[in-house]
Amino acid sequence: MTRLLQRRTVATALALGTVLAAIGPAHAQTVADIKKKGEISIGMLVDFPPYGTTNAQNQPDGYDADVARLLAQDLGVKADIVPVTGPNRIPFLLTNKVDLLVASLAITPERAKQVTFSQPYAAATIVLYGRKADPIRSAADLKGKRVGVARASTQDIAVTKSAPEGTEIRRFDDDASAMQALLSGQVDAIGCSVTVAAQIARRAPAGTYENKFTLVQQAMGIAMRPGHADLEKAVNDFITRRKADGELNKLYRKWLETDLPALQ
Repeated sequence: MTRLLQRRTVATALALGTVLAAIGPAHAQTVADIKKKGEISIGMLVDFPPYGTTNAQNQPDGYDADVARLLAQDLGVKADIVPVTGPNRIPFLLTNKVDLLVASLAITPERAKQVTFSQPYAAATIVLYGRKADPIRSAADLKGKRVGVARASTQDIAVTKSAPEGTEIRRFDDDASAMQALLSGQVDAIGCSVTVAAQIARRAPAGTYENKFTLVQQAMGIAMRPGHADLEKAVNDFITRRKADGELNKLYRKWLETDLPALQ
């Protein structure tokens, strides 16, 4: 019996070792590593216009795409932009599928426990958006309402935090699904960015929907795996320099038709 248990213990240890080897350690990543590789892999949303979208050739486009390519250009390497979703952004980063994220990731204390954020490079205003005829003026009015959000997003966090008991929060895979749920009447309102709200307004008859109230104005940062001070410094230097020379503001105006907000 003892030998049998020993054999099972050894077999279990070997199996675990195989799994850990397959996962691989979080390897060191420096700017020198990236330059030696000749490219930087950057995770980006492609379902969050105008920050992230695709062009007529089905290639990543938008403010985040332009920032990602500008960062790669400053590092002297090629940008390999990898489409990600709201829920899998951080897992892709932490499992080394991408080198960093330029993926409209709002800076929150909870996320900062998992990733290292750069200084802000963009901002998003998140609102509660619904039918104009529906008398929703504050979070207290959401009781008994169906509210849609993109799962694991800033709006998900904001609505979950502010909605009173009795609110039915419906979580969708992305903003496009939440938008469709509102247009089809599956939900009474959604938490979304002002840019998503503008898309809905363009698709619906004039005056059908409106911003009910602001949930949060959130700064967004470039996300990196913790413990890589060299890369963190390079990214922050890039943002500081490109804010100072007006290039980030130029890209922000190109896509959002307004100046880059003052970001702390």
